[in-house]
This record gives sequence, structure tokens and C-alpha cells, in this order.
Amino acid sequence: MKQLALWLATSVVALTLLPAAAEEAPKPEIKVTPVKGTLYSFSGRGGNVTASIGEDGVLLVDANYGETASAYDEKIRELAGDGAVPRFLVNTHWHFDHTGGNQFFAERGSVIIAHENIRARMSTRQEMKRLNRVMEPSPKAALPVVTYGDSVALHFNGDDIEVRHYPRGHTDGDSVLYFAAANVVHVGDILFTARFPFVDIESGGNVFNLIENVADILRRIDDQTVVIAGHGAITDKAGLADYHRMLVATSEQVKAALADGKSVDEITAAGLGDEWDSWGTGFIDEASWISFIAGSL
Repeated sequence: MKQLALWLATSVVALTLLPAAAEEAPKPEIKVTPVKGTLYSFSGRGGNVTASIGEDGVLLVDANYGETASAYDEKIRELAGDGAVPRFLVNTHWHFDHTGGNQFFAERGSVIIAHENIRARMSTRQEMKRLNRVMEPSPKAALPVVTYGDSVALHFNGDDIEVRHYPRGHTDGDSVLYFAAANVVHVGDILFTARFPFVDIESGGNVFNLIENVADILRRIDDQTVVIAGHGAITDKAGLADYHRMLVATSEQVKAALADGKSVDEITAAGLGDEWDSWGTGFIDEASWISFIAGSL
């Protein structure tokens, strides 16, 4: 939990200083990676963003933070031409590092598409006790205007794109985008590449459902599929399978220890084993991951 606490302390300080430092703040560093065909991946401080840029215009997957939206917009215009505005913006879940830029792009003319649970959570006050944070309802302009239940299809830039809802994994509104022609899948925060993930139990997330959701994605892709995570490096089916193996092995280990009468503190003190040491070096440390597993039972 130490890494989680450090992240919270850093975030609070950053938010406190933001108004005074706004004029002097450097532009956020954004790495642009060509993926396949019309697809590009943008990675920066928050969640990864994917853009399809082609003859039909621009389709954006997620919008990062509100304060970084203009920097992402600048990168998009460098690729698509001055004046380019995303026609569609698809949110993979409601968290602020993926929807914070919604209002910016909506006010420029983008149509926001998301699962109905995303709109519901963005429309109401959300308490994220694990992050010691409260999110007030989003402005009307930031809310999705097109919502769906199980799935929705988009036909854009020569590709058939399936946007499919995966319930109760990272949150209760997770969506995955399958780009059929490109053989690319953007999975949002269902995947933190080679790291323990954040599972937002208060937003309907559950580790064991997450395991099933990842298993379903693995069944639907092949060895040539490019997998874009919500956080971390671009990977492939093998990388997603390794992540799934970690999810299964560590969750069963914790589940068995709890069944043997051990407490969460005792399991945390014992640790999960050397094999998973590197997985706890990101946003979520080993202690936090153990607590997510226990909280999902």
C-alpha cells in the first residue's frame, strides 16, 4: 500500500499547485506510436489513447486527463491536419484519466460514445475510498451522448469496429474495442501490461470476473493481434496470456490462504513469491493487489 499512498500524496500536492503553476507548466510528454494501418497509440501520464485516422476522419479511444486534452489534440492535428476534430470519442470506462478530456473534445464537436454504466457513474457523485478521492458529477458536455448495453458496431476508416461491454472486471462499465481489419484490440484498464491492475471494487469491479473477461478476450484474438492496454506498453496475445496467468495464480493463492484461516495482513506479510516481484513495481503494489483479491471474494 506504500506506493498507493505515495501516489495519493503526490496527486494531492500536484492538484494543490495546479492553479498557480498552470501558466508555467510544461507541455505533457506524449509518445505517439504507429500501430497498424490507420491506428496510432498515444501514451503519456494517464491512460493510453488510441486514434484511428483516415479518410472518414478521426475516431478517438479515451481522452486522458482534462488538463492534457489540448496536448493530445495537438498531436492528432499533426497527424490528421490542422482543424481535424475527432468525429467520435469512445470511452472504455468512467475513470478520470480516461474521460477527463471528454468535455474538451465534445465542445470541439466530438460525439462521445460509451456504455450506459459509464454515463450513469459520470452523472453522479462517485466515492473512490481506495484512492481517498471523491468525484463530483461531470459537466453535461463531458457525458456520453450515445450509450449501449452489450455492444455497438462502428464502421470507420475501412474497419469494422466492435465495442463490447465486459461487466464487473476493472469497473462495471469496461468496454473493449475490436478492430477487425487491423487485428488490433484496445482493452482499456482490463490490462495493465506486466503489472498488477487496479480493480475498482466500489465501481463494480471484481478480480474473479476480470479473470473471466481476460479469458474471453484471449479466445477471440490470435497470435498476430496487437493488444493495446489501458496502461503500459503495447503487447500481444502472449503478453495478455502471461497477465492472465498472473491473475489466476495469485488470486488462487490468496483465496487458498484465506480458506486456511490466514488474515489479509498475514498473507501480505508472507508475500506472493519472487515470481511476481516485478508486477508490483507500478501504480499498484503487492499489498494493494492482495487486498483487491480478498475484497472480490
